[in-house]
Amino acid sequence: MDSIELSLFASRLEAVCDEMGAVLQQAAFSPNIRDRLDYSCAVFDPQGELCAQAAHIPVHLGSMAYAMRDLVKCRTWSEGDMLVVNDPYRGGTHLPDVTLVAPVFSRGRCVGFIANRAHHADIGADSPGSMPVGSRIEDEGLLIPPTLLVEGGEPVRAVLDGIIAATHNPVVTEGDFSAQISANRVGVKRVGALVSDYGEGRWLSGLGEINTYGERMAKEALTALPEGEYDFTDYMDDDGQGNRDIELRVKLTVQAGAVSVDFTGSAGQVEGNINCPLSVAAAAVFYVFRCLMDARTPACAGSFRSIHIQAPQGCLLNACAPAAVAAGNVETSSRVVDLVLGALAQAVPERVAAASQGTMNNLAMGSRSGQGWDYYETIGGGMGAGITGGGLSGVQTHMTNTLNTPIEVLESAYPLRIRRYALRKGSGGCGQVKGGDGLVREYEFLAAAEVTLLTERRTHAPWGLAGGQPAAKGENLLNGRVLEPKTACSVVAGDRLEIRSPGGGGYGPAEMGGGRQTANILL
Repeated sequence: MDSIELSLFASRLEAVCDEMGAVLQQAAFSPNIRDRLDYSCAVFDPQGELCAQAAHIPVHLGSMAYAMRDLVKCRTWSEGDMLVVNDPYRGGTHLPDVTLVAPVFSRGRCVGFIANRAHHADIGADSPGSMPVGSRIEDEGLLIPPTLLVEGGEPVRAVLDGIIAATHNPVVTEGDFSAQISANRVGVKRVGALVSDYGEGRWLSGLGEINTYGERMAKEALTALPEGEYDFTDYMDDDGQGNRDIELRVKLTVQAGAVSVDFTGSAGQVEGNINCPLSVAAAAVFYVFRCLMDARTPACAGSFRSIHIQAPQGCLLNACAPAAVAAGNVETSSRVVDLVLGALAQAVPERVAAASQGTMNNLAMGSRSGQGWDYYETIGGGMGAGITGGGLSGVQTHMTNTLNTPIEVLESAYPLRIRRYALRKGSGGCGQVKGGDGLVREYEFLAAAEVTLLTERRTHAPWGLAGGQPAAKGENLLNGRVLEPKTACSVVAGDRLEIRSPGGGGYGPAEMGGGRQTANILL
C-alpha cells in the first residue's frame, strides 16, 4: 500500500475498535462500564500482534499487546469461538478486568483476532467492589484461566452460569458479559467486511505494513534521544500489609534507536496487593515511550519492538503467582510511569513533565445485605507541569483514561450523596510553571456499607522537575479522621468520606515565572 492507502487502512481498523467500544458502552448494565468507560477494544493479526486500538485505557491495551501472542497460541480456534480470561499471570491485569477474545475467519482460515477488556465492579470477591486490601489472589475474586465462553456462536452456558453464580449481582454481571459478547460480535463482523473489501492477501499484507511502519516511526523517535544510561528511583507508599517505602529502580539504556528498560534492584514482591505481572509493567513502559513518538505513529506492536524490558522474576514488577495484584494494575503501573519519566528527564528534560498525581485513588464500596450493591471508581487529580505549560487540574492522568461517574447517576443507583466535588486549590506544585490541582470528592453514606481504599502518593509527594516544587500529597478522611493509604472499613448512615487527591509537580524555579499556569498538555 502507498502512504495514503495505509493511512486509510489504519483508520478503518481504528474505527472498528471505536464501534466495538460504543456497543460495549451502550449495552452494559454497570455504571463502571456505561458511564466511567472502564473498557478497551483492539484488533490483532493472526499471530496475536496488536494492529489497532481505540483511545481507551493504556494499562489495558499495553498489557494486551504484551500478552496476546501467548493467548492465541493456547488453543485451536474455530469460527464463532470466544475466549474469556482474567488470570493476571496468563494475559490479564487484575481479576476485575475480564477479557474476551474472538478470532475472525475468512474461507476457513483465521485472519485475525479482536478483543475487548472491561472492568467488572463485582467479580466475586467477598469485599464489595472486588478490590480488597488483601494478601492472597484468591481473596480478590474469581480467577478465570483462558476458557471457551462462546463456541460456534453460542454461549457455553455452564461456563457463563458459573461465572455469574460466583458474583453477587447476577443481573448486572450477565448484562455486562452480554455487552462484551455483543461488542466482539460487531468487531468480528466489521473486520470480516474489511477482509472482503481488501481480499485476504491484501488484508494480511496491510496488517504487516502497519506494524512495519510503526516500527520505523518508533525507531525515528528513539534515535532522537541522546544515547547513554539514565537511572531513577521512586517509592511506593505501602502495600497495605505493613510494608512501607517500597523501592522501585530503573535503568534506561538508549543506543542505536533502541531502548533497554531494566528494573533490576527494585523491591521483591510483597505480601500486599501492589504486585504486578510483567505485562502490566510493560504497559506503563510502552505508554511513556508512545508519548514521545510522533502523533501519527500507529498504536501497534511494531511501535514497541525496539523497547526491551527486563525485570527479575519475583520482583514487584514481575511477580510470581499467586501473589495478590489488585492494586498492582492501578497503583504500581502509575508509579512505573513516574519512574521511567524520571529517568527520561535526565535525557530530554524539555520533553518530560513533572510527576502527575501518581495514583488512581481507587474507591470500592458496597453492601452484602439486602439486595446488595457493588461500586468502584477512580478519582482524578493534578497533572505535572512542563516547560511548555502548566499541568491540567482535576483530570485522570497516564495509565487510566476513564471518566468520573456523574453525580446524578451515582446518587440514583446507590445509597450515596455527593456533598462536595471541587478542585483542591493550591495542591499543585509551585514553580516557573505550576502543576495542576487535585480534587476533593466527599461522599455521604445513606446506608451502612463496606469501603475499600487503594491509594498512593499519601506519603511520597509527586515530584517537581527542573527546580519545581513537589505537589501536595493526597489525603483520605472518614468523618475528619485520616485513613491509611490502603484500608478497609465499615461505615453507617450519615458517615462522610472525603478524598483529597494529589496535585501535579511544578516545573522550574518559581522566581523565574511566578507560578504561571496554562492549559497546555505536554505529554
